[in-house]
Amino acid sequence: MANSRTQKLGEIFDKATSSNQIHEGVLFVENTSGDFSYSKGYGGKELDSPLLMASITKLFTTTCILALLEQGKLSLDDKVTTYFDHSVLSGIHVYGGEEYSFDLTISDLLFQISGLPDVFEEGKESAKIRGINEDFYTTFDDMVALVRKLNPHFAPRTTKKAYYADINFDMLGEIIEKVTNLTLAEAYKQFIVEPLTLKNTYLPECENDFVPNIYYQNKAIYRPKFIMSSRASGGCITTARELMIFMKAFFGGNLFNKALFEKLPLYNKLQASMGPIYYGSGYMRIPLNGLITLFMGKGELMGHSGSTGSFAFYYPITDLFFVGDLNQMGNPALPIRLSMKLAMMTK
Repeated sequence: MANSRTQKLGEIFDKATSSNQIHEGVLFVENTSGDFSYSKGYGGKELDSPLLMASITKLFTTTCILALLEQGKLSLDDKVTTYFDHSVLSGIHVYGGEEYSFDLTISDLLFQISGLPDVFEEGKESAKIRGINEDFYTTFDDMVALVRKLNPHFAPRTTKKAYYADINFDMLGEIIEKVTNLTLAEAYKQFIVEPLTLKNTYLPECENDFVPNIYYQNKAIYRPKFIMSSRASGGCITTARELMIFMKAFFGGNLFNKALFEKLPLYNKLQASMGPIYYGSGYMRIPLNGLITLFMGKGELMGHSGSTGSFAFYYPITDLFFVGDLNQMGNPALPIRLSMKLAMMTK
């Protein structure tokens, strides 16, 4: 059974990396106990090679929020006005002629139900388009200013609505710093890196911190300032080996109270461009029993992917974790497709 499973995993990964779009990659699959383990690298990328977590960093931010919730240092019902000056929030959410900027809560940010626009993907000044062409640093205030130029998509907490926007997690990162009186890098160390004894996982803060190249189509680009700007929404560096350790801890209840986590069941489908993905409690859920799999799958993947090809998912039905990286910014759907195929073949 194990040999058959490893063969299938290898075949799926080989097919994914045979694409002209993929120049390097790594896959690591394990069950909770670790008695089943499979890994494979491509193009020189291996288990201990640095990889950009990109939006998987949101799971780190979620971890800190849930740990602080457990400690009673914040509430998901807290209005963001508790943590930000009036001048910072003013004008960021005006929808249908009404201003909702001062009505936003931590929960709205964590569940991606604020309705705020996404400066990474949207507008003529989208950070993604600019980042492909040049390296630049953006402050939190800069991001807020860009949000003000875009239109929100719905009023906060509109029934069955969710919209994926980095600014939600950028704001959560600022809140973590204010509540803990630590930098975000220090908070990640305290709540994640040190408890799990991770040696190669960090949030880059200066030019001396190593940042790996990202591929955009056939070009390897180096964007340290851009990555350092991403912080709570997408700035962490790790390895496949250490990402596996984190994922097991995240879903195993080793970093915060699992019962608390499981009491947060609100999930809504994201915008159409995000495919079959639902969002809630600070992570993605991808059902495998829908049209995209021709109703042939079972259960769901839980975790996160990144726009640069990173992926980290748990598939409870087979108790398998899939983590790794395809390092391709030109097609953010690739890691989602790969993760779904891996799950479908191991059911």
